Amino acid sequence: MASYSMESRILLSELILTDKRLRPIADKVLAGQRLTFEDGIELYRSPDLLAVGWLANYVREKKHGNVTFFNVNRHINPTNVCVAHCKLCAFGRDPNAPGAYTYALEEIYQRAEQGVREGATEFHIVGGLHPDLPFDYFLEMIRGLKQRCPGVHLKAFTMVEVHYFSRIAKISIEETLRRMKEAGVDSCPGGGAEIFHPRVRRIICDHKVSGQVWLNTAKKAHEIGLPSNATMLYGHVETEEERVDHLVRLREVQDQTHGFVAFIPLAFHPDNTPLSHIPKTTGYLDLRNIAVSRLMLDNFEHIKAYWIMLTPSIAQIALRFGANDLDGTVVEEKIYHDAGAKTSEFTPRAELERLIRAAGRVPVERDTLYRPVDRLKMPPIAPVTPPGLVSLTLNV
Repeated sequence: MASYSMESRILLSELILTDKRLRPIADKVLAGQRLTFEDGIELYRSPDLLAVGWLANYVREKKHGNVTFFNVNRHINPTNVCVAHCKLCAFGRDPNAPGAYTYALEEIYQRAEQGVREGATEFHIVGGLHPDLPFDYFLEMIRGLKQRCPGVHLKAFTMVEVHYFSRIAKISIEETLRRMKEAGVDSCPGGGAEIFHPRVRRIICDHKVSGQVWLNTAKKAHEIGLPSNATMLYGHVETEEERVDHLVRLREVQDQTHGFVAFIPLAFHPDNTPLSHIPKTTGYLDLRNIAVSRLMLDNFEHIKAYWIMLTPSIAQIALRFGANDLDGTVVEEKIYHDAGAKTSEFTPRAELERLIRAAGRVPVERDTLYRPVDRLKMPPIAPVTPPGLVSLTLNV
């Protein structure tokens, strides 16, 4: 029997388990012990979702109390032209396909400067794997953003993009990351992880880097001082075992590097993809993935409930199932809306605060590295201009 504090004993006595198989897992959680792969499988299969959520909320409150973080950020997707043709994606286009675009650098700078006027402390930059844009285009973009918006954190390029840049520039992954950092990249987003297992990647993203390459690239980024996020795309063809394998492999890398800032479970949106026959995820599955992630990833400080994919209502509930972050204002999101997301592309700062308070939590604005933001020491936030600037196509 695990040993734990008097407080934990009282909490355990109050926890009613309709699934008695959760008892040894509850013992471990309240004693602060690491869960095993087999424990993760049981958490996914247990019919007692409320007990799983209770345990996740216990860990969340031990780490963060009643605080829920959010940030004022802006998404920038420089191009949707992509050579990967992943079956999971509705965003990527061939160069001459309807809806294909590539922003000229000046338009990217315009969008960024508008973001600064709206109070953004972060630019989240990801895009397609363009067959004709050189690596220097992206380095110039970063240098230009850093020059024009020096106070904004540049969270740019997934591990998949880093690997692609390395290939087209014919340089090592390490050199690619070093040049990105020198140009002004401050951290990397967590996209492209999907599910690490080779069986799944062969089906949903067979032209994308392997799960092991993604993990190795993340380790190299962390080693040179570029922290990153991590994600898991669930609700398509993966099994529960493959989800747990994904979480355990992330946990192993975090043990080595401590470079992951936050974890974001991402619900698969099938509309407009070759996998459109797959049903959309349910709120039940969304909440379970948040909770299991919080319990398995004991060395991750932050778990996001990404309102763009979950809907604001499910994201609110997730704040009681292990999540301690709602992400940000976003302003312009293309990738998941192309895949059928019906949520707004923008939620104002005041609305994020309202959603958090309505869930019984305390909102705290943060920067990308989870340092509190003091708006009293910053310029006033200008009214947000809705997305809709005319696209300037860059011919390369």
